[in-house]
Amino acid sequence: MSALTVTLPSDRELSVTRAFAAPRSLVFDCWTKQDLVKQWLSGPPGWSFVTCTIDLKVGGQYRFVWKDQGGNTLGLTGIFREIARPGRLVSTELFDQDWTGGETRVTIELTETVGVTTMKQTIFYSSKAARDGAAGSGMTQGMEMGFQKLAEFLAKQPAAPSL
Repeated sequence: MSALTVTLPSDRELSVTRAFAAPRSLVFDCWTKQDLVKQWLSGPPGWSFVTCTIDLKVGGQYRFVWKDQGGNTLGLTGIFREIARPGRLVSTELFDQDWTGGETRVTIELTETVGVTTMKQTIFYSSKAARDGAAGSGMTQGMEMGFQKLAEFLAKQPAAPSL
């Protein structure tokens, strides 16, 4: 499948698009089920995924924490604002070390055509400066590393009917 593409649709948004050879219901599950999230959202080399909790309901919270070999941690917490399985997920996100200038809103939209799911993830920042800082941080390269792990994980899953 294709690599990540990045656009800046507005002064406060960063959007990434990535295709996966899998049904959108499975891609949606990989964002919302703890046992599946743990399989692919493991962070960069040398990091481990130490906390993964998901309370999948509107108003429910999720928490992710990664730890490197030196004991440094990277954590984030979010709240689900909209859940429309299997096509749309909207949540907030706030990193413990707030490098994004405050809470962001993350919208994931999934569309499927002939067994290929296209994911569009749009992140809305608190300001243009926060968006520009995130865009210039190398964040999208890290996202592509994670999405490559997701693609590899999806490729190993048994075929399932699409929704």
